[in-house]
Amino acid sequence: QVQLVESGGGSVQAGGALRLSCAASGYTGSRKSMGWFRQAPGKERERVANMYTIDDRIYYADSVKGRFTISQDNAKNTLYLQMDSLKPEDTAMYYCAASGIWYRLGWPSDLEYKYWGLGTQVTVSS
Repeated sequence: QVQLVESGGGSVQAGGALRLSCAASGYTGSRKSMGWFRQAPGKERERVANMYTIDDRIYYADSVKGRFTISQDNAKNTLYLQMDSLKPEDTAMYYCAASGIWYRLGWPSDLEYKYWGLGTQVTVSS
């Protein structure tokens, strides 16, 4: 079993920054891949970034590439998402998710993330 708790969301103006945290606990074998997702009202869930905890390999969605940075602190069992140059279209509920899947190339599909946090709200005003 894996538990994930997000924090760090809030309201900022466009161009601002936020850092989200995801505190993880539970079986590490189920956390080979850790990802950030987001969902805005009336829109489908969107993948944002993924990190393989085994080899630190990282993937980003094109919409956040160059602005967001995913990282981890193994000692603290915490995943981070540094979000810079925020835009109003980044407004969404952000979720942390964990998967026991490891791929040599690419990142797991959304359905392969078995564990999810409750989310943290990010609101960016223009």
